[in-house]
Amino acid sequence: MGVFDVDYNKINIVKDMPYEVEITHHTWITMSDGTKLSAKIWAPVMEGKNKGTVLEYLPYRKDDFTALRDEIRHKYFAGHGYTSVRVDIRGTGDSEGIIDDEYPKVEQDDGIEIIEWIAKQPWSNGSVAMIGKSWGGFNGLQIAARRPEALKTIITLCSTDDRYADDVHYRGGTMMASDMLWWASTMFAYNARPPFPKFVGDRWYDMWIDRLDKTPPFVERWVENQTRNSYWKHGSVNEDYSDINIPVLTMSGWADAYPNALFRLMENLNVPKKAIVGPWAHEFPDLAIPGPQIGYLQEVLEWLDKWMENPDYKAHQDEFLVYLQDSVEPKTSYAYRSGEWMDLYREKVEHQNILKDLEGSVRLLNCQHHGLYSGVFCPFGQEGDLPDDQTIDNSLATTISCKMFDEPINIIGMPIAKLRVKSDKEQANIHVRLSDVHPNGKKTLITRGQFNINHYQSHEFPEALPTDQYVDVEFPLDVVGYQLPKGHHLEITMSPTYWPQVWPSPEMVNLDVDLEHSKVELPHVNTFEPVSLDYPNSETAEPLEKEVIREGSRTRDVIKKLTEDKWVLADYSDEGLRNLPHLNITYGTENYNDFIIIEDDPLSAHVRCTWDVIVKDNDIDTKVETISDMWCDEEYFYLYNQLVAYNNGEQCFEKEWRKKYKRNFV
Repeated sequence: MGVFDVDYNKINIVKDMPYEVEITHHTWITMSDGTKLSAKIWAPVMEGKNKGTVLEYLPYRKDDFTALRDEIRHKYFAGHGYTSVRVDIRGTGDSEGIIDDEYPKVEQDDGIEIIEWIAKQPWSNGSVAMIGKSWGGFNGLQIAARRPEALKTIITLCSTDDRYADDVHYRGGTMMASDMLWWASTMFAYNARPPFPKFVGDRWYDMWIDRLDKTPPFVERWVENQTRNSYWKHGSVNEDYSDINIPVLTMSGWADAYPNALFRLMENLNVPKKAIVGPWAHEFPDLAIPGPQIGYLQEVLEWLDKWMENPDYKAHQDEFLVYLQDSVEPKTSYAYRSGEWMDLYREKVEHQNILKDLEGSVRLLNCQHHGLYSGVFCPFGQEGDLPDDQTIDNSLATTISCKMFDEPINIIGMPIAKLRVKSDKEQANIHVRLSDVHPNGKKTLITRGQFNINHYQSHEFPEALPTDQYVDVEFPLDVVGYQLPKGHHLEITMSPTYWPQVWPSPEMVNLDVDLEHSKVELPHVNTFEPVSLDYPNSETAEPLEKEVIREGSRTRDVIKKLTEDKWVLADYSDEGLRNLPHLNITYGTENYNDFIIIEDDPLSAHVRCTWDVIVKDNDIDTKVETISDMWCDEEYFYLYNQLVAYNNGEQCFEKEWRKKYKRNFV
């Protein structure tokens, strides 16, 4: 099964809904500059105006890539009285124009115009909700901060309030070697797919060639902007949370990349709000793994009914539902995680320092291949995504064993590392990790955090470190919900390296930690009252028919090339090849990623990502191949991107992009 296929055994398919649904596969929405955006509409068959409109606004192509997931959810909303609209962002899918980056201002401007267009339609009651996961969760927050009048609420999943602190580009001021290039290469390949002649007509080829030529590799902008400057502040709603003045429903998972932002939203938004955090990876919680899944669509429908018509703000009570996971032995994928739900707003969270009663200082081990067993930063639920047994990685870092707890400890929230560190070089990183050590010796990763020490005073204005002088740094570890049982103990590991999640410093670093003046603060609740969710079981609308032409697969291998002293993490993902008979569209991708480093040589760090992408129907037969490379020396990062396109088996386009950017304490 491909990663984006749906396992319908996990859900209740609802065929008998209150309203019949009419589908318009394509309609144009014209922007003020004349650019036309392509929309698909699911409409309830009802007299008069609808109950409101649900908008999802993405670059991921409504006709193929998200068609399966769109159908089961947007049809569900329409079947319950809400018109549901799915729009391709300009420059993607069947929409006109060029997309030149993530979340540019024009994307927000277009989104506001789409909302205004919806509000003026004869079937609209004037109320709009934005809904989305990941990109759609991001732009929902961003557009809510712009306050379009017709937007009444947002449902934002797996998203961030801070584009610099919590995303695939930088974390804690460190560059994400594992995801910076990979995600850019993904969008580089995705954006190169053509529109369909059935919707845009004979000009499809000219639109496609224009798109291939003018759509840049996003990674160039990301590497150019290495600090938290105005580029990253744009679209980061944490710049002023009060800009958002409508109710917010937000969800994420402990295995997702973005639960930290959810915790900040719940702390800082002063609007009616509700959060749900399960054990899930980066997927919708009605189908995400690990289970248990929940009735996501029922939760959303209840939220829409509450806020789209005649909302009663005074009657609302905020909820913060989190899933406390039981301890498990390490595996790179889980179908299910046992545990219990709690409402964090009802519980008292306490903190204790688990790095205590220690004297002196310790020099951290510095191994360039430390981190190869870390799992991926943003799991989607594929096999091999999650961290493996931490025994090897922990042996490659400086490890401190904490004493066993007398009783189980319910870890819930965001641990904080407060460390006093000293470097013998002007640039240095630090990584901290907590592991659950089982009685049989196996080690499960609980949480981790990373920090560029050159940012110890500012993420916007990093500076050279004073060598051989202690400085104090403070940074978060990822939020977590995990019960450590009696008889287990914690290990704290610290290292200046974590490949490939952290791009290495330009020189080998001797990094000392003053243990006596350092802390790792662990949030926990002593006891709690378990709660039950209103909708513990998933349900969706009837799915589209699909034909699986090629099953998907995944491999993820750690390779040591003994003759070269070189380590390679080789990650291959075949998303399969599918056909959607209703439009006779066939699509699929294959993706290879190599993360390469030589021991004792941080300048050997090299990432290569390649994609093969197929899109065809009755009118077209296209293929795109991309190569993306990133490497470095002491002064510069180097980028190479190549794109080759084929039409009916013959090459029709080729282009290369070469750039270099000076390192700014990265």
